[in-house]
Amino acid sequence: MIFTELRTSQRQAQTLSPRLQHAVRLLQMSSLDFSAMVHDMLGRNPFLETAEGGDGAEEGEMPAGPAPAAEPAPAELVDAPLPAEPAGSDLPDDREIWNADSGSGGSRSDDGEFGALDLTPVPHSLHEHLRSQLNVLTLPERDHVLACIVAESVDEDGYLRTPLEELAPLSGLDPEADMDEMQIALKRVQALDPPGVGARTVAESLCLQLPGIDCERTRGLAECIVREHIELLATRDMPALAERLGVTPAEAEAVCLRLRRLDPRPGWRFSNSQAAYIVPDVLTTKVGSQWRVQLNPAVIPRVRMNQVYAELFQRHRRKGDSEMASHLQEARWTLRNIDQRFATILDVAAAIVRRQRHFLEFGAMAMKPLGLREIADEVGIHESTVSRVTNNKFLATPSGVYELKYFFSRAIVSSNGSACSGTAIRGLIKDIIEAENPCTPLSDADVTRLLARQGLVVARRTVTKYRQMLKIDAVERRRQHA
Repeated sequence: MIFTELRTSQRQAQTLSPRLQHAVRLLQMSSLDFSAMVHDMLGRNPFLETAEGGDGAEEGEMPAGPAPAAEPAPAELVDAPLPAEPAGSDLPDDREIWNADSGSGGSRSDDGEFGALDLTPVPHSLHEHLRSQLNVLTLPERDHVLACIVAESVDEDGYLRTPLEELAPLSGLDPEADMDEMQIALKRVQALDPPGVGARTVAESLCLQLPGIDCERTRGLAECIVREHIELLATRDMPALAERLGVTPAEAEAVCLRLRRLDPRPGWRFSNSQAAYIVPDVLTTKVGSQWRVQLNPAVIPRVRMNQVYAELFQRHRRKGDSEMASHLQEARWTLRNIDQRFATILDVAAAIVRRQRHFLEFGAMAMKPLGLREIADEVGIHESTVSRVTNNKFLATPSGVYELKYFFSRAIVSSNGSACSGTAIRGLIKDIIEAENPCTPLSDADVTRLLARQGLVVARRTVTKYRQMLKIDAVERRRQHA
């Protein structure tokens, strides 16, 4: 016989409420993602609306010293009344101008003038540039198809990374193209603009650009360097290069300078990728002897609750309005979490500035070791929250814009027992290398010995890692020959 028994037990488990999960998700977003999220929510949540008002630049400001923190700029702002237009005004609406149809590039407005959108440059990709040149060539259809396949396979740098053997079956021609035809198609693409396009290697790309050198002797020496001694060009070993070419070091240097004017990535000029600009979340300035921290008004969303819709919904709410009720709850959570997000960012940034004020005044050499726990204990939050706040959040200082996590580094103990941060070590390595003799540059082992003389015991592999983080070339590439 089977007996059943019921038992009760108690245990504690940490769970995140839906509102807390929403707050954590907002907190770890970058400013760009956060702005996109708020914009999307404004479009789908009827209880949220854009608030027109002042810039709120002074709100959220707090000193980095022992003074108490001020409240951050609220997400819910007050509308500023718009100026009334004069009666009978015939001024055109700006939206009508910018929303006008500009499908044809040469379209003109009623007064015969080009509009602003008509003068906007159209992005022109590398593939479009190559196709436009192939289309004006008088080629048989088979040759044109093969040349277009090669041109379409060129990457954004202008290089052909795919072997010709793999491109031949893509044409769909019958009979299939052989290697001689593919080589001819490649030569046609390599003859197009920009010079150097369609190359398989850097050396081949430079060779394709050599006809642009007017001086025949310089062109011949440059071709010899590219084809046979390109490793000496990379290491800038002028004496060895001059000996191989049978010329003076000065002439070899002049030819190398001409080679460096060539473009190793000919496709980049047609790249449509735009630089991503960083918008700092927090600004810090020095006022007297104190560093002050404030939120950047540009990242604070101008959003508020639509009180008219909220009151109407509460007044006429019915049992079946669960979707609208969830929208209202989401709007309340969003406004509350926006305030909490910026208050936490401001508190963490202020605590960091208080700890690293010497860095702001004296540079990287004065950076102190700092851990997440120190900031978490000071602000009164968990270490994981500090990690989320400092990731993809930026602080603008008089010396530049830094990610908040840049100010954290582990301690390296010197021989006298004092602690030094990894950032300070990197700054010291940079200063040592900048002060070296270009003819006899310092190796990583030499830098390690110099640091040891100053009481800083750092492994050579750590020096190598820090040098690479600073984007400093190895000793062979830094050497300059007299």
